[in-house]
Amino acid sequence: MRFTFTHPMHSHPYNPELVTGAGIATVAAAAEAAGFDGFGFTDHPAPTQRWLEAGGHDAVDPFVAMGYAAATTSTLRLIPNIVVLPYRNPFVVAKSGATLDLLSGGRFTLGVGVGYLKREFAALGVDFDERAALFEEALEVIRGIWTTDDFSYQGRHFTASGITAHPRPVSDPHPPIWIGGNTAAARSRVVAYGDAWCPFAASAQLAQTARTATMDVDTLARGIEDLRRRCDEAGRDFSTIDVTFTNPAGGDPGSDDFDADAYLAGLDKLAGIGVTWVQVGLPGDSLAHTVETIERFGDSVIRRN
Repeated sequence: MRFTFTHPMHSHPYNPELVTGAGIATVAAAAEAAGFDGFGFTDHPAPTQRWLEAGGHDAVDPFVAMGYAAATTSTLRLIPNIVVLPYRNPFVVAKSGATLDLLSGGRFTLGVGVGYLKREFAALGVDFDERAALFEEALEVIRGIWTTDDFSYQGRHFTASGITAHPRPVSDPHPPIWIGGNTAAARSRVVAYGDAWCPFAASAQLAQTARTATMDVDTLARGIEDLRRRCDEAGRDFSTIDVTFTNPAGGDPGSDDFDADAYLAGLDKLAGIGVTWVQVGLPGDSLAHTVETIERFGDSVIRRN
């Protein structure tokens, strides 16, 4: 099992200790030393005040922040959770990702999703009802321009004729593409375009808010079997596809009553159904607590895994 986490900006307002250059560098370095495999940021360029007050959270630009983290680490993969592809022209996303992959020595993974906040789409001038079509279009363009010279594509809102974008990523054939979402449509996109499926635990209420399907460990197991079947039908090797999820066993890693043994048992259950990466939740109340939790998790879980 491999471990990743999202920089803990869980609230509005955020803890300013965590959102300085020194804070990001400290968290990334601690994670690398503890044995974490991945680290990233969320993507909310234009959230509404209403969403923030209803439990949303602030965010930094994921590419800029991951670039900063890359300069202070050497092995940690840079995995945004997640980039909302319809927000941006896909050539711009591809250029940012290729640059980050190049400068980090091949440590970039493009985690992507469709998005769900209507007002954020409106603020960015993107048609919310087109988001699924724009998402699949972007996946085709990004993979194409990362691997092809003289690339042409007729998009819904752009025309690209004979485009060559160098320098390319150093990852071969391109950085991994992780596709978020809990639905059958997300799994279909993984088979067609991706290298990993990234569902997230969602109650009925959260699923309705995020415009996706409910998800727990039992539902996940059925989803993985569906993904395996889709791979077989498409002639893809399922063993080459990663699956990420959270581990509900053992409690909150940042709490005093965290049970590492129960967490390890939960990891065994997740591994048994096909999960290969676990998204770990970390506290964001202070930089010291974040780092302490990272170090304790490394000792009690990662080194025993």
